[in-house]
Amino acid sequence: MEMRPGSDEALINATRSGEEKAFESLYRLYYPLIYRFVLGYVHAVPLAEDITQEVFVKIWQNRERLTNVKSLKSYLYTTARNHTINSLKAAFRSKAGTIEILTPFLIHRNNTEDELLQKEYRQFLKNILDTLPTRTREVFILCREEGKSYEEAASALGVSKNAIKNHMVFSMKVFKSALEKYLGLSLSLLLSLLLRP
Repeated sequence: MEMRPGSDEALINATRSGEEKAFESLYRLYYPLIYRFVLGYVHAVPLAEDITQEVFVKIWQNRERLTNVKSLKSYLYTTARNHTINSLKAAFRSKAGTIEILTPFLIHRNNTEDELLQKEYRQFLKNILDTLPTRTREVFILCREEGKSYEEAASALGVSKNAIKNHMVFSMKVFKSALEKYLGLSLSLLLSLLLRP
């Protein structure tokens, strides 16, 4: 099948038929868009790259589902959204994964592509921080925002290292629970920001 440049219908039909060159064209054309979309969720480059690669693997493996696709871009965004959500939920099940997702919430980024989304993230962080007990909030800020070790935080606050650890375990549980609810309840808002014209 000869494909016209920029013809999504041709890409869909050829990819569905198993033509690898067509899929490669689809990949090259849409990878940057899907990568930026995923990065808007996770704000961690390595994780965004991994998820984006997985999205295209899923597209190829399930190419027969392209039969009724009218808008390739919409289909790719929907697949990317669903896979990203599932990946985030899986990450929340581990402490390391939770920290990986939480860390970008604490980093101030000047070169943001979507200031409104960043504002939403920062407001979310502030809202959760405000619910923490005073000492737990102080510990969290020292360890996560200022990057102090547990020993340094313990010295600064005049408490034991074990006390610092306990405060951090508690705060991470609070954030994990809040993030799970946040993704479930505010996802439509985030999507509207990411997908707006």
